[in-house]
Amino acid sequence: MRPAAYHSHFNPVQSAYRRLNFTKSILNFSPTSAMDQPRNTKAPWRDLLDSHLKQNSGYEFNIATIAHDSNGDPVPRVRTCGCRGFFPELELHPSGQKDMDEQVAEAQNPPVYESDMLTFTTDARMEKLDQLKSSARAIEAMFWLKDTMTQWRVKGRAYHIGGPSDPEKKFYEHLARDQIGKGLRVKEDQDGDTAKWTWESAVTRYFANHSPVMRGSFRNPPPGQPRSEEPSGPNLKLGQRVTDLYDPIARGNFRVVVIIAEDVERIDLSNQEDVQREKWTYVESSHGLGHWKNADLWP
Repeated sequence: MRPAAYHSHFNPVQSAYRRLNFTKSILNFSPTSAMDQPRNTKAPWRDLLDSHLKQNSGYEFNIATIAHDSNGDPVPRVRTCGCRGFFPELELHPSGQKDMDEQVAEAQNPPVYESDMLTFTTDARMEKLDQLKSSARAIEAMFWLKDTMTQWRVKGRAYHIGGPSDPEKKFYEHLARDQIGKGLRVKEDQDGDTAKWTWESAVTRYFANHSPVMRGSFRNPPPGQPRSEEPSGPNLKLGQRVTDLYDPIARGNFRVVVIIAEDVERIDLSNQEDVQREKWTYVESSHGLGHWKNADLWP
């Protein structure tokens, strides 16, 4: 038997809903656009940015997050990070590949996925991760690529992976994997087995791409702690070399940050007499669909 409300001869909610549907049909209204596609469809700016990155000898970028002062007011925080390319594609340094072959072997991920999501790595003890959590994960990244005379700005949301399995951090890890996973797409003409791809191996690959000394930096004393204070453990000190890709202390502090772009802007200064400025904005509709809206702007 249906609820009693259905027995009424006149239900104002149902009546209003029918009128709304009728109006939508008259106006040929649709909550989605014919241009809408799944979130993991290749972005129109992706190949151009990728080509510019490859034409430059190095591509560090500036990362901006939002912190809060002692009064709770928002304040900007900016730092320079090394861009690690698009997740999860990472061309390893030969020594890093050697370590992966020896320590991970058959558990290495097949190269089946690609995305439009830029990455960088960080220490979990640094302030930027807490700043992301407290500001709805808002982030902005900016490249100045001198060799191509272009500036790229990428605004969006950032999630980090690689966290340990304690209950609180496990929740954030699963949330991050879910959001990042929506942006992964299977490469065309790939013949690998997607079932063999794991998040753990993806993070290990990013860790392997660091030199032993850089891996050892994740065993440093807590970043920002006064040198006058003793580190919390005897294993936390500068200048360590880490060859074990599963070193528990270093891996406990290591994170991969993935940026899900929502707004991308390019300024081309290669022709000073005709500077070009272009912007792409992601417009989300319903059911996980959306599209990139493009606009040419005055510089």
